[in-house]
Amino acid sequence: MPAIPALAEIEAAARSLEDVVNHTPMEYSLHLSEVLGATVHLKLENLQRTGSFKVRGATYRLAQLTAEERARGVVAASAGNHAQGVALAAQRLGIPATIYMPLGVPVPKLLATRGYGAEVVLEGATVAVGLERAAEHAARTGAVFIPPYDHRDIVIGQGTLGLEIMDDVPDVTTIVVGIGGGGLIAGVAAAAKARAAIDGREVRIIGVQAENAAPYPPSLQAGHPVRVTTQPTIADGILVDRPGDVPFAVIRELVDEVVTVTDDDIARALLVLLERAKVVVEPAGAAGVAAILAGKVTATGPTVAVLSGGNIDPLLLQRVVSHGLAASGRYMTIRIPLPDRPGQLARVSELLAEAGANVIEVLHTRHGQGLQISEVVLQISVETRGQEHRELTLQILRDAGFRPEVLPD
Repeated sequence: MPAIPALAEIEAAARSLEDVVNHTPMEYSLHLSEVLGATVHLKLENLQRTGSFKVRGATYRLAQLTAEERARGVVAASAGNHAQGVALAAQRLGIPATIYMPLGVPVPKLLATRGYGAEVVLEGATVAVGLERAAEHAARTGAVFIPPYDHRDIVIGQGTLGLEIMDDVPDVTTIVVGIGGGGLIAGVAAAAKARAAIDGREVRIIGVQAENAAPYPPSLQAGHPVRVTTQPTIADGILVDRPGDVPFAVIRELVDEVVTVTDDDIARALLVLLERAKVVVEPAGAAGVAAILAGKVTATGPTVAVLSGGNIDPLLLQRVVSHGLAASGRYMTIRIPLPDRPGQLARVSELLAEAGANVIEVLHTRHGQGLQISEVVLQISVETRGQEHRELTLQILRDAGFRPEVLPD
């Protein structure tokens, strides 16, 4: 069987998924078009059933099981999106499902997975532990293990998203997709490249990984999947230390470029999507937009950025928005040592007002932090209008003889 799925296979998958999967909206973004210098559309897969693209591949994979396999049930391990996709697909097809999830899984994802009828087992601190337990469960019970990305049926199912992109933006020249294990971009690339070839043209596919979890660049350079040491990232949905063998074979042939973005880039993208597009996405879902905003994407024609998911915990959203504001130069907390005499706080307030910075919170203390007996410290959080305004505010304070120190957000 060829590594790259044929267009006919993906089109057949799309027909089989019509009763389960939504054809998600495509929205034009004026702001991102101005940034890129080319028309940009957003594929709103965050509005998909279960809140992400994962339901496409999971449903198609389960639909291919024999009656005997369905009777044995399925098992998977996931911290969220794959879990919900498998749970919904199993519910729709009448297949018993067991999902292993880490102990710290966000409550909304846990409740959603249980709500689709799956039996959820909480075990371990990471998905890696869940994968081990799921494999043991499969060996013990005969249940069919459903991988999150490393299976040809999964890639074919995800490829249905590529067909929708080509239907909605027939003249698209560049598609930007976040990469974790690689199932989504492999399917999108297979579908989009095949559709474009029928019209005698090409479509560029650009993959985006989080800088702290980016095994694809070294793997593509080596010519085979390479395991890397990852660091924590807010984009936990694409935190993978090794490419999947099946999607890697497709990506190596069809994806034109893979770039990386920082957590600051992703936080800024999430904030831009909230403010400019009125769209809520999870950090992994904003990777493509992050690459555009960071100048990692070049395009001369219509471009589509895939917003792959929207399952973000409200508490994480609050933290990421704060981080995005700081990364955009629109919020900062500064520490200013002051001599302990009347009028200093008032003087700082006057200078901030002169700079046009909006004070959010103030802490004025004489205690701790290595202070001399004649010193106090002012810790103040302010809103600014961007990097230039932020630097102007700091310079006004320095010119007045103060020594502001910007604290990490």
